[in-house]
Amino acid sequence: MSFILAIDQGTTSSRAILFDAAMQVVGIAQQEFRQHFPRDGWVEHDAEEIWTTTLAVCRRVLADHAVAANQLAGIGITNQRETTVIWDRQTGRPIHNAIVWQDRRTAALCAGLLRDGLEPVVEAQTGLRLDPYFSGTKVKWLLDTIEGARESAAAGALAFGTIDSFLIWRLTGGQVHATDATNAARTLLFDIHRGVWSEEICRALDVPAALLPEVKDSAADFGLTDPAMLGAAVPILGVAGDQQAATIGQACFAPGMMKSTYGTGCFALLNTGTHPVASSHRMLTTIAYQLDGRRTYALEGSIFIAGAAVQWLRDGLGIIDSAAQSGVLAQRADPSQHVTLVPAFTGLGAPYWVPECRGAVFGLTRNSGPAEFARAALDSVAFQTRDLWEAMQADWCQAHGHSPDVVLRVDGGMSASDYTMQRLSDILGAPVDRPVMQETTALGAAWLAGMRAGLYPGMEEFAAGWALDRQFAPGLPEPDRREAYDRWKRAVAAAMAV
Repeated sequence: MSFILAIDQGTTSSRAILFDAAMQVVGIAQQEFRQHFPRDGWVEHDAEEIWTTTLAVCRRVLADHAVAANQLAGIGITNQRETTVIWDRQTGRPIHNAIVWQDRRTAALCAGLLRDGLEPVVEAQTGLRLDPYFSGTKVKWLLDTIEGARESAAAGALAFGTIDSFLIWRLTGGQVHATDATNAARTLLFDIHRGVWSEEICRALDVPAALLPEVKDSAADFGLTDPAMLGAAVPILGVAGDQQAATIGQACFAPGMMKSTYGTGCFALLNTGTHPVASSHRMLTTIAYQLDGRRTYALEGSIFIAGAAVQWLRDGLGIIDSAAQSGVLAQRADPSQHVTLVPAFTGLGAPYWVPECRGAVFGLTRNSGPAEFARAALDSVAFQTRDLWEAMQADWCQAHGHSPDVVLRVDGGMSASDYTMQRLSDILGAPVDRPVMQETTALGAAWLAGMRAGLYPGMEEFAAGWALDRQFAPGLPEPDRREAYDRWKRAVAAAMAV
């Protein structure tokens, strides 16, 4: 048993990555699935399509590389977080489409709970904010909206889970209803200090305990797959939400280490060690990973639109044919123009937390064209990252009395763009490290499973194997950096004022 199968179930596609005993990628299978937008601000996935695409890519990558299921030492799962599914325990069928993390339908509900004074409890126990981003209010919406759901949930006939839980349930033939601490920490329902579901918050949202999964370590026994799925019973041994999995894959195990992942959104995590740091700058306090019952915490900043801005250039404006063209086009932009895009297509995340805000473009001239839009889209990612960078530095300094010696490691699809990463370094005024291994999210899930199986090394040896592909050093003069960031802050203020 010399292989690990990592399932990377993302926002736009399901992927299966096969790793060998040396933690090298043997093969990848990927399949996109449909995005559903039933109303403005609503985003849904067909959970059945998530399941069928996930199973299909797992079978395909094994078949393409002639690896039998009995050669797998284990399976690791990483997943889009906060996306919410409720299903029937008897049939396994979802009662509604999955409500995606980007969805804003519960904004009014969150505002009402805020007025009722629930947010201090939420922040103290979960480290999160009252925002539609998280799963808890999505669960309440489903129970309140789907006919008979609340009664069935109270009777124990339904199960709630984030995507990891749903996949575990299906893979094990309905034998295991579980999640890991990193995914539980994103639900708005989990006390990250005590490591249990919060009775107080569940009561406030009217979420019955019978609906909730068991919470385990990130490396743990999550059951055996039904042999009918892959051809043999394979243990599921590692689970982590995608951003925590990337933190693990980047070997950010020491306090002060930070990773930023650029996919559909952008998510930055700063390891704060075994003691959680409460944020005074509208960051989130979350669980980075939990091993052997020991929780390691992180500060997190969530940007809802990063790679999605490039998708908008391609699919919405039609000015590029592929994401790879965005950097080439951006380099042609007129340097005398200062077009600024605030990509609040689904609201603004950290550190603003304004779900009703919508996107805006500032600084247009008669000569503004595709190149200026491309540069503005890529720059928006760098500016949003700096928002998070400054907030996290301030929180750390407040907690420790000094600024952290931050190591920033990047991954995700956009990190492959030299232009974008150089621009990121320029706007931050700090070096940016890109690793050789680009599949860091899948690697994190694979390492959890492989370490649990005894196939992969422990934390220290794994961290020692991290390898640098390229370091991007800032080259933009400080006055230009400050001027550009000031323009961004003025644009955000204007967008929020509309």
